[in-house]
Amino acid sequence: MGLGCMGMSFGYGPPVDEQAGIALLRAAVDLGVTFFDTAEVYGPFTNEVLVGKALAPVREQVVIATKFGFHIVDGKQAGLDSRPEHIREVAEASLQRLGIDTIDLLYQHRVDPNVPIEDVAGAVKELIEQGKVRHFGLSEAGVQVIRRAHAVQPVAALQSEYSLWWREPEEVILPTLEELGIGFVPFSPLGKGFLTGKMDENTTFAGNDFRNVVPRFAPEARKANMAMVELLGRIAAGKQATPAQIALAWLLAQKPWIVPIPGTTKLHRLQENLAATTVELTPDDLREIDEAASQITVQGARYPEAAERMINR
Repeated sequence: MGLGCMGMSFGYGPPVDEQAGIALLRAAVDLGVTFFDTAEVYGPFTNEVLVGKALAPVREQVVIATKFGFHIVDGKQAGLDSRPEHIREVAEASLQRLGIDTIDLLYQHRVDPNVPIEDVAGAVKELIEQGKVRHFGLSEAGVQVIRRAHAVQPVAALQSEYSLWWREPEEVILPTLEELGIGFVPFSPLGKGFLTGKMDENTTFAGNDFRNVVPRFAPEARKANMAMVELLGRIAAGKQATPAQIALAWLLAQKPWIVPIPGTTKLHRLQENLAATTVELTPDDLREIDEAASQITVQGARYPEAAERMINR
């Protein structure tokens, strides 16, 4: 299991204090985490700096993934930009902020419809040949884009949302990845916190928490979606586990090449999440979860419309 670092700097309310963030990242290393996920747009830029500072003493023990693909103006996302010259600029800037010589895994953050994916893959291939990048990844890419990119530069990993309450990747993405030998990195494996069971329709979020504009987190949707949390709670009770641990164990049980990246800002949540690797779900448990989950219709879109349009299918 890896660690998604975005929430320390961006997206879920105020950023953490730098020293607290460094302490948490180093605690993750001590607990056995070797895979850390960041991006230039988280902050923007501040998350890469935090991750770089925290992991500098253990650089040789860890794999650092970051991402390109957004046009950033005055600290805000301003559309997509995966032009090869921009990819080169972002890679250089990310190397500086992370304080490293090579990016272990460089993802295209979102597919840019204005740039052929072959040009994107070719640009990353050049960076790999130059020793600045080790592996190429895609995020929220559809099957055709994955195949076209993979033909130019082998894709090491696809990062997309996947959890018990967002199972779209099962239809065509997972079979394609299995065929091509590409790893899968689910982000939001805990449903942006919802599957932990720590929130309900009355929960309020900080003013700059993006869940305020996510339809799936509207109060009426949360109320309806509690059925999924109740299912996890029932299974958890029989396993001396928590709903979050069951949600993560379920993901880990799907394929051996799936590496979830739950994020947190709290040490006790980090410990809880990592303990999911010791929770064993039997075939009967998995059948029970699947059968019960199939009876639940999750309410609300997973993104606002503008963000949904950036997803390549």
